[in-house]
Amino acid sequence: MNYRFPVRVYYEDTDAAGIVYYANYFRFMERARTEWLRAMGFEQDLLRQEHGIVFVVRSAAADYRAPAKFNDLLWVTGALIENSRTAMTIEQNIYRQEDDKLLCRGEVGIVCVDIDSFRPTPIPAAILEKIKNAE
Repeated sequence: MNYRFPVRVYYEDTDAAGIVYYANYFRFMERARTEWLRAMGFEQDLLRQEHGIVFVVRSAAADYRAPAKFNDLLWVTGALIENSRTAMTIEQNIYRQEDDKLLCRGEVGIVCVDIDSFRPTPIPAAILEKIKNAE
């Protein structure tokens, strides 16, 4: 595990049964990836403005193991498992803080794209270096 981000489950995250709606796990993962980059010193809006790049999701998978419920405190983790010049695959898991129970195992594929052409472009070396050094 390279990064761990805390999330509290709010009422708006749940369905009528009081459990987290399945799609919201991807929102939690997105927040964790954003905060992971921020913790390494990279703001996504500045990457867009100064370098003309954005990161887009090309694939996302989730294996739901147990439900998260209203008011639970969660950990969302992130770890680089594969990368190329233009893409990364990040393992992202969600655990309940109270008992460290794995609730959701996820894998997200990210591509770095040029903001004007939306064509793949190399991930800045500084970002890859910091992610790899965090392992």
